[in-house]
Amino acid sequence: MNHPTQWKGKSPMSNDPGSTLTRRRFLARGAMAAGAATLPCLIPASALGRGGAVPPSERIVMGGIGMGGRGSYDLSWMLTERDVQWVAVCDALKSRREAAKNAVDGKYGNQDCAVYGDLRQFLAERTDVDAVLIATGDRWHALASVYAMRAGKDVYCEKPACLTMAQGQMVVETARRYGRVYQTGAQRLSEPPHVFAIEMARSGRLGPIHTAYADCRWRDGMRHDWLPAEPEPPKSELDWDVWLGPSPWRPYNSGYANGGGWYHFYDFATDVAMWGAHTVAQALAGLDMTNVSFVEFQYDGPDATMRTRLSNGVNLVLFRVAGSVWEPCQYWHGACGERFEGPEGWAAAADGYSRTEVSSPALLRDHQKVLADYTSRTQRPLNHARDFFDCIRSRRPTVANPEVMYRSMCICLAADICEQLKRNLKFDLLKAEFVGDPEANRMRSRAMRAPYVG
Repeated sequence: MNHPTQWKGKSPMSNDPGSTLTRRRFLARGAMAAGAATLPCLIPASALGRGGAVPPSERIVMGGIGMGGRGSYDLSWMLTERDVQWVAVCDALKSRREAAKNAVDGKYGNQDCAVYGDLRQFLAERTDVDAVLIATGDRWHALASVYAMRAGKDVYCEKPACLTMAQGQMVVETARRYGRVYQTGAQRLSEPPHVFAIEMARSGRLGPIHTAYADCRWRDGMRHDWLPAEPEPPKSELDWDVWLGPSPWRPYNSGYANGGGWYHFYDFATDVAMWGAHTVAQALAGLDMTNVSFVEFQYDGPDATMRTRLSNGVNLVLFRVAGSVWEPCQYWHGACGERFEGPEGWAAAADGYSRTEVSSPALLRDHQKVLADYTSRTQRPLNHARDFFDCIRSRRPTVANPEVMYRSMCICLAADICEQLKRNLKFDLLKAEFVGDPEANRMRSRAMRAPYVG
């Protein structure tokens, strides 16, 4: 407990010239203090929300995990949002986290962005962070999302959102249990040409859809070997154990970490789901999936397009194109396309489109109205990141919410398994299991390396 101050010696109000504080000095100091109280306190307008700025108390505090090529792109996109404040970035590779820090600091004109090499430390320490971008390699997407949601963060996670059905289910269950907002980075669900094509199918303007196509370009096989060992860089430059995460242990090789070489190895990636994660969600968005209970997969050979049939009678074609991903095909030009066909015509979109392609110009007559009706009905912007931030505030599901992610990824991963087993399969969407095929069911999960487990 503090005690009252006891004056020793002469009184502070004494007239004695030798007093420590004379009456004249006391009065002079009082006048100075009173004058200081009347001076204006200069508070930056941005802190008050003036001039279009968002006050700090209303900003979404953001961090990033995985700041490579896609992560840096997403960062530049999200930095433009006025109500978002980036405070920290994390990457196992020092050069990437430093580059991301420079981008954030350059945006805000300071040196405040913190850097981390281990996402577990980042999530444990940054209790001030509201939401995270996850743009790691695919091996980390699901587990990083689970870790982040358990730590109380909302999540924007790049696709493919999981390597296995079991991982996808883990993301869905975690988001539900912890009440977190989750958006998978299927950004074409929010881009006007794709939204218009989806709305043409969903609204019945094409008639009952009988066939939908999704651009699912298989690669020329996945590698199941691994690269020879090279000397590991210093841990401060690259934490190899954290980089691997839940994947099987493999010796360090620069071919994995530099330039996206991991992309070709089954240990770290998928086949159909790598590309289908972009497009199957787009195709499903235009279909009535409410009564779809199973999907039948038809295997027609290693170089053939995979045809599937939904239980509601719709044919979903996972289209394979040989050669470059940008090579034109008969259903769309460009990459990441989807197409819907009905008795009244067809509509298709892909990257590079300024407007949806349709079978008849008459289908474009209500182009602006269709998009306006969509934004009015859904209250969603035609901007995928903005939809995520709006949903953080409203706490409603995003356009690419966990259930949307999981359904589309199940179809992609089931196609992967069909391709590996080289036989027809039937997948029960409600039970998330293959019908009468124990071998296929064992492939719904992969072992996750300790301590990087769910």
